[in-house]
Amino acid sequence: MDCDSMQMAITEENQSTERKECGRRGRKPGRKSSSEKVDVKAKLERSRQSARECRARKKLRYQYLEELVADREKAVIALRAELERVVHAMR
Repeated sequence: MDCDSMQMAITEENQSTERKECGRRGRKPGRKSSSEKVDVKAKLERSRQSARECRARKKLRYQYLEELVADREKAVIALRAELERVVHAMR
């Protein structure tokens, strides 16, 4: 019984190494059909469009943040002025 299990282990090991030696999966480099070239052009155009949209979103985000900072600066100035009035009123 022990010999049988040992022989099965050896056979399974041989099969697993045979599978690894079969070859590679996936696309072969350098073999592009004309439809794939069109797909590449479409992909590049989608990428460009996505980049344009990303830059537009970034511009809007920076505008929003700049407005937020300006509003906060105005609030700080108003609070400082109020503080000065309160300090002078206490004297």
